[in-house]
Amino acid sequence: MLEVRDLSISFATGAGRVAVTRGLNFKIAAGERLGVVGESGCGKTVTGLSVLCLLPAGQARIDGQILFEGQDLARLPEHQMRAVRGRDIAMIFQEPMTALDPVFSVGEQIAEAYRCHFPVSRTEARERAIAALAGVGIPLPARRHDEYPHQFSGGMRQRVMIAMALICEPKLLIADEPTTALDVTVQAQITELLRDLSDRAGTALMFITHDLGVVAEVCNRMLTMYAGEIVEDAPVDEVLMRPRHPYSSGLLRSLPRLAQHRGLLPSIRGRVPSPSEMPAGCRFRARCDHALPACAAEQALHTVAPAHSARCGRAAELNLPGAVA
Repeated sequence: MLEVRDLSISFATGAGRVAVTRGLNFKIAAGERLGVVGESGCGKTVTGLSVLCLLPAGQARIDGQILFEGQDLARLPEHQMRAVRGRDIAMIFQEPMTALDPVFSVGEQIAEAYRCHFPVSRTEARERAIAALAGVGIPLPARRHDEYPHQFSGGMRQRVMIAMALICEPKLLIADEPTTALDVTVQAQITELLRDLSDRAGTALMFITHDLGVVAEVCNRMLTMYAGEIVEDAPVDEVLMRPRHPYSSGLLRSLPRLAQHRGLLPSIRGRVPSPSEMPAGCRFRARCDHALPACAAEQALHTVAPAHSARCGRAAELNLPGAVA
């Protein structure tokens, strides 16, 4: 359904053009749930926004191809792209209070998304909006339809965003940190809702998050990003059991474990480099415990097992701990 080929994104700054992603290649099949993970600043959200061409036109430049059902979205005129947004590809944004308009009721905003793509009356659009609210588990949807975003809790606002994204029954849903800042109970409800909706409607899901536990619950494939590059691409179960890149292993080892009574929580030293100061060779080398002099050379993303790729020259020889180590 979606194929990204050699995608590089750069922004114009006062010091010149700065690349934030480089040479991204991945695919999403119909009905597949892909988790995109990594620390803040690795390029996850920018990649998701680029699929819908929502990056600022005056600053951002997209090189490469974003093929959706064979059509290159990166080269699509804006008036044609508006027909794709919401209808074929929808997005759940990270913070619903900044994405929802406070002066319109939630029902009006959901119905507007539907009326943009289908020539229906206001009455029919209202009925569809109420049905969409009911579909995401909001009680008394006919009454809540006329209420405003500030009258909803954080979890309910996130459900409204999901209803708005799904009302046109898109083929691909991009969810950008949909469970951030939610308590554990609401987070579990949202993740279960997304998984069930994907199973029921066959909607493909691109789930952007830093929460590996959520990825394990929702997704069947995981894309690990670091410093604007894909460093590992594999089925979720394989990465959890045996990661092939030291960065993926470091993320998994940083997860708290209930069985551990004492001791320090493992962490990855250092931080993600600035886009304007990307190191040569392996971008993770300065933070890696397994780095060798050969890692100063450029590392390619290569196949290390069936359906499993890693950007590490030592992937075949390293026995890295995973989530169950």
